[in-house]
Amino acid sequence: MSPTDDPIPTSESEPATEVPTTDQPPAATPAPRPAVKIPDEWPPSMRIAILSQKQSLYSTQRLKQAGEERGHKVDVIDYLRCYMDITSHRPRVIYSGRELSDYDAIIPRIGASYTFYGTAVVRQFEMMGVFCANESQAITRSRDKLRCLQLLARDGIGLPVTGFAHSTKDIEGLIDIVGGAPLVVKLIEGTQGVGVILAETQKAAEAVIEAFRTLDANILVQEFIQEAQGSDIRCFVVGGKVVASMIRKAPPGEFRSNLHRGGTAQKVKITPEERTTALRAAKAMGLSVAGVDILRSNHGPVVMEVNSSPGLEGIEGATGVNVASKIIQYLERHARPNDTKDRIKV
Repeated sequence: MSPTDDPIPTSESEPATEVPTTDQPPAATPAPRPAVKIPDEWPPSMRIAILSQKQSLYSTQRLKQAGEERGHKVDVIDYLRCYMDITSHRPRVIYSGRELSDYDAIIPRIGASYTFYGTAVVRQFEMMGVFCANESQAITRSRDKLRCLQLLARDGIGLPVTGFAHSTKDIEGLIDIVGGAPLVVKLIEGTQGVGVILAETQKAAEAVIEAFRTLDANILVQEFIQEAQGSDIRCFVVGGKVVASMIRKAPPGEFRSNLHRGGTAQKVKITPEERTTALRAAKAMGLSVAGVDILRSNHGPVVMEVNSSPGLEGIEGATGVNVASKIIQYLERHARPNDTKDRIKV
């Protein structure tokens, strides 16, 4: 290794100064938690890699902290600085000249802007037999908004009425699909509420769609669930269970409830139907760890989004649930320390 090479990160390494992912805004350092008393039946120690661009993100720190509290060796790996050796029968992932070959499990925290490369790295770990909290295909499904909606619709899961177009000139027909204004127009590539516009009148809807059409953009048009009153429910799913749920409310004058846009959150008791909807949505994507966003409509719960890298700060702060530990415990139940699993088909 040359003097300029970066060493493999360890649990003692300092946070790198890098650009945050789009999935999580930078956050304050998590508050220390009480020491965990290790019981006699504690699972064998594992080596876990968190695939994240930046160690200082709240979710990354909490996952690292939770893993170490439970006796595991946890590294944070910048997946964009990994490269791959795609050789028959001997797949490898390499970081700063060293092969990453001794991990029992990985937790992907892939930024939306880097889905293609990030999922390629996850897929390479899968080829090596490493257990992944979320598999590459599941991440890809959930990141493609249209494919996500199509899969949810195929399984009969509640959705807002949705139209999709690229450069159609039949704007009125597209609007009619969702029952007219008010309606929500979305750029298919948008994240965290970016590229989402509420058109309250027919003329406004036509103008917005026409503007997006001139950008040569893919457009989603959805019915506006007015009865939700600017609120949505985030159900956090881990291993086929809803481990925490919160209701997020948009600030005055805003219909998007994203916390980074000034929304507020608090713990909420979900209905059995909402719980079932969240679990079915995560299963439809193939995600073991997911944030499922639901609106309460007059015709039952409807799914707005299924997130493969849901943030932990809002949900832990609102509910008091140690979600990071729930994810580590899921790895303990399903990963096999020091036992290379059969390579999966990808």
